[in-house]
Amino acid sequence: MSEWLLGPIDPSRIHEVGPHLSWHARTMVLAWGVLVPCGVLSARYFKVFPGQNWPHTLDDRRWWHMHRLAHGMAGLLMLIGLWLILSSGSRSGSTTSFVWMHHAFGWSVVLLAASQFASGWMRGTKGGPPALKSGGSLKGDHYDMTPRRLIFEAVHKTGGLVAVALSVPAILTGLWQANAPTWMWLALGGWWLLLAALCWALEQRRGAFDTYQAIWGADETLPGNTKDPVGFGVHRQAERLGLRDNRGP
Repeated sequence: MSEWLLGPIDPSRIHEVGPHLSWHARTMVLAWGVLVPCGVLSARYFKVFPGQNWPHTLDDRRWWHMHRLAHGMAGLLMLIGLWLILSSGSRSGSTTSFVWMHHAFGWSVVLLAASQFASGWMRGTKGGPPALKSGGSLKGDHYDMTPRRLIFEAVHKTGGLVAVALSVPAILTGLWQANAPTWMWLALGGWWLLLAALCWALEQRRGAFDTYQAIWGADETLPGNTKDPVGFGVHRQAERLGLRDNRGP
């Protein structure tokens, strides 16, 4: 059993990669297989944090700190992995089809990641009652859900989900190209199954709660609540969380 687990997935090829390629794989798998999915989970399901007394307690930013930390670390690891592969000057043996497939998926993920980080400037201003109390303006791109903010949310949310989806074949084709040991495939497959089960449970229990209402509540007179939420499966039903909104019983 140990020989099978430690042996390459394809016994007809050897698993022999240099330090550049092996660390490229480690950094990219840690970034896209672990950190990015965790960051997406925090943003999608924890805008109202477990135990938070919403809507009496608004704008709990723990999800934001988790999202930013996970994706910041993933971005750094991705840059390191990219440098490692570009500076390696060598390739592991594999069929030509898997080489170009890995390159295509990998570069697509890198470009989508770059667009995600670059889209940050489209977030615009926040505004809202807290800003007004601190001497700022009530108006803001997020509070008013201006076209700029709507474009940002559509691009950021859609691009993020597409990048996560493409990272799966990018990682799998990379593992095949390197003829990775069997235990790596099993460990990664088990981790992805766990993430899928967790996503399913969170989708059923909590769903993707709207950022706007998580920050400012469900008052229908608020400018952002007059517009449809942005994003696949994003909802505004406070009852789905087993909570009351701030319009009363």
